[in-house]
Amino acid sequence: MKGIEHSGLTLVDGPIVAVKRSENSFYDEVVYVRDKTGEKRTGRIIDLNKDIAVVQIFGSTTGLDLESTTVEFLEEPMELAVGKGLLGRIFNGLGESIDGYPPIISSKKLNVNGNSINPYARVYPRDFIQTGISAIDGMNTLIRGQKLPIFSGNGLPHNKLAAQIIRQAKLLNDSEDFVMVFAGMGIKYDVAQFFKHTFEESGVLSKVVMFQSLADSPSIERIITPRCALTAAEYLAFECNMHVLVVMTDMTNYCEALREISTTRGEVPGRKGYPGYLYSNLAELYERAGKVQGSTGSITQIPILTMPNDDISHPIPDLTGYITEGQIVLDREMDQKGVYPPVAGLPSLSRLMKDGIGEGMTREDHASVSSQLFASYSKVKNIRNLASIIGEEELSELDRMYLKFGSELESKFFTQGEYEDRSIFETLDLGWKLLSILPRSELYRIKDELIDKYLPEEGYAG
Repeated sequence: MKGIEHSGLTLVDGPIVAVKRSENSFYDEVVYVRDKTGEKRTGRIIDLNKDIAVVQIFGSTTGLDLESTTVEFLEEPMELAVGKGLLGRIFNGLGESIDGYPPIISSKKLNVNGNSINPYARVYPRDFIQTGISAIDGMNTLIRGQKLPIFSGNGLPHNKLAAQIIRQAKLLNDSEDFVMVFAGMGIKYDVAQFFKHTFEESGVLSKVVMFQSLADSPSIERIITPRCALTAAEYLAFECNMHVLVVMTDMTNYCEALREISTTRGEVPGRKGYPGYLYSNLAELYERAGKVQGSTGSITQIPILTMPNDDISHPIPDLTGYITEGQIVLDREMDQKGVYPPVAGLPSLSRLMKDGIGEGMTREDHASVSSQLFASYSKVKNIRNLASIIGEEELSELDRMYLKFGSELESKFFTQGEYEDRSIFETLDLGWKLLSILPRSELYRIKDELIDKYLPEEGYAG
């Protein structure tokens, strides 16, 4: 259906154009902008006043002039065609097919901006997801319906870690497999190819929906990419009752695009030039995860963000940490030591972990082992600092035991192969084996009956 068409623009500024508004115009409405040759560009309304609509163009504004350009108001929001045919497909950041196959043909289209989930309809996340990675399963457990971001830095193996989680993720007490939705924002071509080849080689591509906005695509496209991905995830989870794992990378590129648009619009900047609404904008995306009443499906989110200069207090990781339920922090020093995955033991956290572990979900000793590993590793850090001042030979015998424990924890527990899939029981048994390096009196966070049951009698043999 053809919409209302207006001729002429009042302003062209970078990817932003201003036009006399249609009577029924609304925020996030899709418009078609055509130059004098008839070439069509898609845009959406990002601001309105009494007379003017401000339109953000997905692409270049080269060739648009004030007199001969026409703007067609479609009087509908940006929508994504959805159906079971989504799985195994690759789309660009606007939801257009780029894999050589025909576009999705479906009578069902969903607004990519989504609808907020009624808090009363939410179901509290409790189901343990086994990733096969000891540093996550043992100490920073992922729960179905959780938002657990990966805080990384440039050059760290966050993409390898995300791909491993996608390959290995499974529910311990459920035979149903996960389907995956991948959203790449401003990623390089080699990163996009890495994920595609990884999915193909592991045989999971048929269960993955990919949305890619490459680095050479208009930066404005990055704003829509995660919204298309989450719309697909909501359809698969809440209408098809599937367990959906959503990986979004790189959220830093998304926030940079937000800052670029905000600067173009002349808005008053907030911290480090980011718009004041960065928090609420991120929350719009992150809060689309979870479980709802009436559906057995779920959306679990793993957003990946690269911290500028490895600064965890930067506005992007800082605000993300407030909205999500924990974080997996990758450590550059551990990466340089050859530890993979270089998950930092102490800054990493899963706030929902306590609700998805224990007897009947993982194992009765899980919470105690995790707590003791955290406490003992914290003491290792302090002893290492002391040893750097007074020398290791001046340390007590107990302190040297802790140093051995820390070294073995990093090389045996945190370190594992990129294709090594450990069960939670193997992870917990390995934790007990490493704790046997320490005297029994140091295991003060574990009940005696659990120590009697699980602590290896022969001690640590290396």
